[in-house]
Amino acid sequence: MPIRIPEALPARETLEKENIFVMSEIRAESQRIRPLHILILNLMPTKVVTETQLARLLGNTPLQVSMELLMVSSHKTKNTSAEHMGTFYQTFKDVKDRYFDGMIITGAPVEEMPFEEVDYWQELCEIMEWTKSHVYSTFHICWGAQAALYYHYGVDKYDLPEKMFGVFPHKVTHKGSILFWGFDDVFMVPHSRHTAIRREDIVKTGRLKILAESEEAGVYAISTDGGRQVFITGHSEYDPDTLEKEYLRDKKAGLPIHVPFNYYPGDDDTKRPVCTWRSSANMLYSNWLNYFVYQETPYDVNTVPPIAPLLKNKK
Repeated sequence: MPIRIPEALPARETLEKENIFVMSEIRAESQRIRPLHILILNLMPTKVVTETQLARLLGNTPLQVSMELLMVSSHKTKNTSAEHMGTFYQTFKDVKDRYFDGMIITGAPVEEMPFEEVDYWQELCEIMEWTKSHVYSTFHICWGAQAALYYHYGVDKYDLPEKMFGVFPHKVTHKGSILFWGFDDVFMVPHSRHTAIRREDIVKTGRLKILAESEEAGVYAISTDGGRQVFITGHSEYDPDTLEKEYLRDKKAGLPIHVPFNYYPGDDDTKRPVCTWRSSANMLYSNWLNYFVYQETPYDVNTVPPIAPLLKNKK
């Protein structure tokens, strides 16, 4: 089934070339099917790349998905044109009175800063609080996951001695997790971060389930009961060449960076990278949309039940 995105969004051309079913607004309106309304708060500097990555995964399901894009108004992006942002993005004031079946909050390259020093932290906190009453299931990625764990549960992040950089093997540790239905015993996930969360801090909350982990990369997937909140520490959405672009960028800038682990054949960066995470990424997003959003969200999206009584902010 298709994903419904704005007609002129740059991701459309890329997705159509990949045979991803992209539906026009006119055709979508003519169907007697209620699409899932998914809001994406895109905090990544490479907006168009991230839009395309997430649209590709959301579009590879048997469900009709209507994808909308959100930006923070308290931060001005330097890497994407004002025209693109004005055409395709909304601000929080545009959506705060609406309800959504699902929401994705992306990562951001600010992980080495204390949360409170990020210039849009207060606005992000307002949005995260709003998700508890206006979104059925919120899917947080990398720094977005760290920020949400800190805001909702007081789980802090810690600096790593060196960048967690590469593609690492993971295992499902909560065997009953439907989010990982159909996964192999070992699956690969890209990571690119300077900070980490600690397993013991998650366990101490008494409200979170650790679903999947890696011996090298640590905790990967966490959720609340029922999946109203999902936290993913890696970047399953990455394209095959995303780590390479980051590696070459840092190498050119003279930053301390090692060859991404388990990425180039024989760790030889003159060879073409091998993508080993595409199938598990598609299953992750498909399972989230199906089991945590579509199967549970009310038909009338405006009646999404709040989860505020279940949570208590610690930060």
